Amino acid sequence: MAKWRVWHSAKSFCEFIVDKTILSTMKDEIEFKPLPESDASKGGTFHKVPDHIKKILYLDAADVIIEYNSEPIVCIEETKEAGTGHNAMQRFARIAAAAENNVPVLYLMPEAKIISRRSAKGTNVKWDSINPAIFLAFDSVMEIFKIPTLFFYYPSDYRSHPDPLTSPNYSDKGIRYNRDITHYPACPDDSDSEIQKMLEVIDIIIQNAIDGHPTAKLIDKRAIRDRKRWQITEYSNKLNGRTKEELSPITATVTIPTQKLLNHLATYSDAGSDNISELLSSRSNTVIYQCDATFREDPYAGSLAAIDYLLCREGKTYEDRDANLVLCFGRVNVDDDKITVASTKCSVNDFIGTVRKSGKNNLLTTDRFSKIKPKDIGRYYMQVRYGSTYSKAKHIRVFSYFADAILFKDGALWREA
Repeated sequence: MAKWRVWHSAKSFCEFIVDKTILSTMKDEIEFKPLPESDASKGGTFHKVPDHIKKILYLDAADVIIEYNSEPIVCIEETKEAGTGHNAMQRFARIAAAAENNVPVLYLMPEAKIISRRSAKGTNVKWDSINPAIFLAFDSVMEIFKIPTLFFYYPSDYRSHPDPLTSPNYSDKGIRYNRDITHYPACPDDSDSEIQKMLEVIDIIIQNAIDGHPTAKLIDKRAIRDRKRWQITEYSNKLNGRTKEELSPITATVTIPTQKLLNHLATYSDAGSDNISELLSSRSNTVIYQCDATFREDPYAGSLAAIDYLLCREGKTYEDRDANLVLCFGRVNVDDDKITVASTKCSVNDFIGTVRKSGKNNLLTTDRFSKIKPKDIGRYYMQVRYGSTYSKAKHIRVFSYFADAILFKDGALWREA
């Protein structure tokens, strides 16, 4: 087995990282491996992924994972999408999954992107700028796990051309791509200072692994400390007079006394509000994230994970919260002693139906070895070990991991412990 493995969902970005870092001097020791998303989406290949990589993928797939001597040393995420509103948090579950497994994370996203919107008054062209809450969420993860969780800007013309109509890369929505489109199509411009800083941090992480130092040592490196301070400064600079509570997705939350939640759940339980859940009852307050939308994945799965770190999480697991975290598909109305959920867009059966559809990926109901296809033997054995953890749809995995309860207009699900 190769000393280095670079797992990837996009080969060009993966090769860009290798060629622009000290990995370029070790190419004869590197094996490139495509990264399947989950057993639900890539049932024929996911079971072949090593266990130490599966652990990072239990919530969502990463873009690039660099592995040294069978140990993942860094995850790298990149997107060219505008990080406005809830969209800034869309991939946050991936960030959390890596950090919870003690793997540093680097995230690349544009500071702003050119967006054209049509209205009765004509076409409005503007820069859609990043939601500063992302910096606070990253800092919270780093404070809890004591490993690098760092944000970098994907190159754009935002600062050099405040008027989007003057952007030299207007046709690419202001994004600056690498000029070597033959070798690095859709990759970032590596002459940009943000990319240079990101590559520097990757080199530090790689060298730290080669030197045999533990991941915990990375947090003391000067370049990483500088980046951590930069994130907090960017957060402050981009607030523009707002408070944290005025940022998405926090604006979509409501905090209530937990007893009102328990009273609501009691309508679906025969245990009585005082005996529903020891874990829920142990916290005085509950944060409810309201999604008055159809039952779907994006951007709600990532936003739910981010809200955990922005408003609830105090330690390394969901048990270490000072407030319950609840997902509501609808709007919550708060009365004197209870809550009600109003929605016309989805039902608890949308959740149940999605879980049921995932059941087609479950091989554990097979009653004879002869019924298992030879190509599925390894997959069956993986499911014996993990059950349907990797076989469920991504948003089902994320929702059920982060949410202490999920509310619908016609039903509710909750964690008992």
